[in-house]
Amino acid sequence: MSEGRRRHAARARHARAGLTGLLALAIALAAAAFAGCGLGAGRAPGGVQLLVTSDFGARVLGSSAAPSVHGEETVMSLLERNARVTTRYGGGFVQSIDGLSGGHEHGAPVDWFYYVNGVEAPRGAAETNVQRGDHIWWDRHDWSQTDHVPAVVGSFPEPFLNGIAGKRLPVRVQCSSVGGRACKAVLSALRSAGVPAAVAALGGGGPQTLNVLVAPWPLISGFVVAHEISDGPAASGVYAEFSAGGRALTLLDQDGAPRSSLTGAAGLIAATRIGEEAPIWLVTGTGEAGLSLAAQAFNAQTLDGRFALAVTSAGTQALPLVSR
Repeated sequence: MSEGRRRHAARARHARAGLTGLLALAIALAAAAFAGCGLGAGRAPGGVQLLVTSDFGARVLGSSAAPSVHGEETVMSLLERNARVTTRYGGGFVQSIDGLSGGHEHGAPVDWFYYVNGVEAPRGAAETNVQRGDHIWWDRHDWSQTDHVPAVVGSFPEPFLNGIAGKRLPVRVQCSSVGGRACKAVLSALRSAGVPAAVAALGGGGPQTLNVLVAPWPLISGFVVAHEISDGPAASGVYAEFSAGGRALTLLDQDGAPRSSLTGAAGLIAATRIGEEAPIWLVTGTGEAGLSLAAQAFNAQTLDGRFALAVTSAGTQALPLVSR
């Protein structure tokens, strides 16, 4: 559960439980934060990166390829060491970073959420230890459509390179055309980043395998992950949807409203997660031409800081579209 979801749940519990419950919860969260503070004398994890943004990555507030790390760290202690942070509920949840607070903006709820190697963490920041090579990303955004964005693409080559919670997972690139240019481009990008990826035809792959589906949308529209995306941001965290025949790609804004319909060659690079399974990435498009555009954009420079990415011959567009 993300910071925002945990905070939202805590608020609801507080309203029901009254003062006694509030104090009890605060004490419990403070104890959890202390237990997971990560300020011990262990070896400091190396290769850690820290990114702080707002509006789904649209505005970079802080970025460091070498943040200050002292001994064992949690995500919370790392953030507090490198930014001005205020917390709520006994120190268990981030309220503000460098003066920018959660709450409401333009009538919509906004809060801080964090991702480790491009994956929404299941626990609070004070309970999540930082591992070697972790890419920690905090983003403050509107969660009126969903408080659960299970995976993002903007930490590439993570989670392929260093995995999840310190565990590197096998990577499988599933292609509609194994010998095609799109498949080769995605495979090359992963291997150039130091990821030993396997390649196979569409289908298969276990729940603890990082799968990358490389195919035009009509060929993957029957997959469970495609159904999740078709059900909208509340189901998948992806702010885009294909038409029934896969010939058009509609881009959504942070309110879930359609803002742009791409009817020519258009590609999409997105990631999501079903339950506790490993994240699934999609490199797809309205057809072979759209797929080719997406495959060409599958690299760290283009994906950096994006939740998801739409691609046309005119350029790229970060998703969701931020209209405010």
